[in-house]
Amino acid sequence: MYFERKVYRKLLDWKDKYSEKYAVLLEGARRVGKSTIAEHFAQNEYKSYILIDFSKTTDNICDCFNDIGNMNMFFLRLQAETGVTLYEHESLIIFDEVQLFPKARQAIKHLVADGRYNYLETGSLISIKKNVKDILIPSEEMKIQVNPMDYEEFCMATGDNYELLQQIYHVNSAIGQATNRKLMRDLRIYMAVGGMPQAVEAYLEGKNFSEIDLVKRQIIALYEEDFKKIDASGRISALYHSIPAQLAKDSRKYRITTAIGKRGNTKADELLYELMDSKTILSCYNSTDPRVSLTDTKDFDSYKLYLSDTGLFVTLMFIDRPVTENDVYAKLLSDKLPANLGYLYENLVAQMIVASGRELYYHTWEKKESTHYYEVDFLISEGSKINAFEIKSSGSGKHESIKMFYKKFSKNVHNIYLLSQKDVGKEEKLLLKPFYLMPFLTQ
Repeated sequence: MYFERKVYRKLLDWKDKYSEKYAVLLEGARRVGKSTIAEHFAQNEYKSYILIDFSKTTDNICDCFNDIGNMNMFFLRLQAETGVTLYEHESLIIFDEVQLFPKARQAIKHLVADGRYNYLETGSLISIKKNVKDILIPSEEMKIQVNPMDYEEFCMATGDNYELLQQIYHVNSAIGQATNRKLMRDLRIYMAVGGMPQAVEAYLEGKNFSEIDLVKRQIIALYEEDFKKIDASGRISALYHSIPAQLAKDSRKYRITTAIGKRGNTKADELLYELMDSKTILSCYNSTDPRVSLTDTKDFDSYKLYLSDTGLFVTLMFIDRPVTENDVYAKLLSDKLPANLGYLYENLVAQMIVASGRELYYHTWEKKESTHYYEVDFLISEGSKINAFEIKSSGSGKHESIKMFYKKFSKNVHNIYLLSQKDVGKEEKLLLKPFYLMPFLTQ
């Protein structure tokens, strides 16, 4: 099943403007849909294409790359082995899972210079960086990040009216309790299913949520297998599994020692960087001084971690059981799960921000004469100013942190937002928005 993906537009832009000088590399975690996107693009936009999947290709095809000095012979052999006719300037060659055969990636420099055909690579997870130490990384390579399906893509797949949300955003007034509840329930379905294409496909096929949960568990198991290739001790997996629990504690930052302990921890930072490189998680850094560039004030020792996909996050919350039962999902969808799910909504918002192409930042500071602290969940630059966001699953409370933030940084703040399940509203300077409008606040 093919789903319409926004990255397709980026590929069209590459083909029109850059393909003569650059190959394109689709990067991302496993199972986000890179291979499907690549082949669909090839079928639609080229007269012919060759797909070389290095996870299952033949030795004869791999042998073609041992000598690319004679380009004519290289292409003749490739056509003979695949049975596909190549047409100059009208054909695409796809190197799928290129991290498994670095020699092909090294050949990109010469293939692009040859100029006869276009080249598209896909690469997954950590191994794309691990398998390149003995090769020359081509500068003739343009990278495009592929994330799990965002909420707009999910709505396109399910037939939900995403354009309605855009209209509600532009009207900028309350839509009414009944409609708001319906739209929030729709969003919670996305929270539960997530944006991994296999999980979305299972949902559209009418699978129950326990069956969808098993699909997501298989994806997590694949990730764990990749993690163990890097660190057989299982510490990277422990770092990954620790994310929901650490967010639930509402601590100021992610703590490595909480996940893997202090013993044998000399390479802990390195393992964490490997996890970050895998694209299976999202890093949110503390901005020490939001009055200036967020990037310039990034505290590399103070960060929070989120999962790249909200559906996988839900499954990981209940990973201690063989499968997450349908009744748990039913309570989640009806907002009757007996737990404070603010951290789940935090993960949802983090994913929405990253889907817009932005980095993640938050800000925390000490309360005077107190052991407690203020915290603003997310910061986004807007021109020369910033927007600040507080996440509340219920929408209730005093919202002290976000209001104090505005008081402290008012000259540099454009807007402050409270994101919750409640309808559009306003409390003095604080703008109240339901979660389903967040994608429009990042534009």
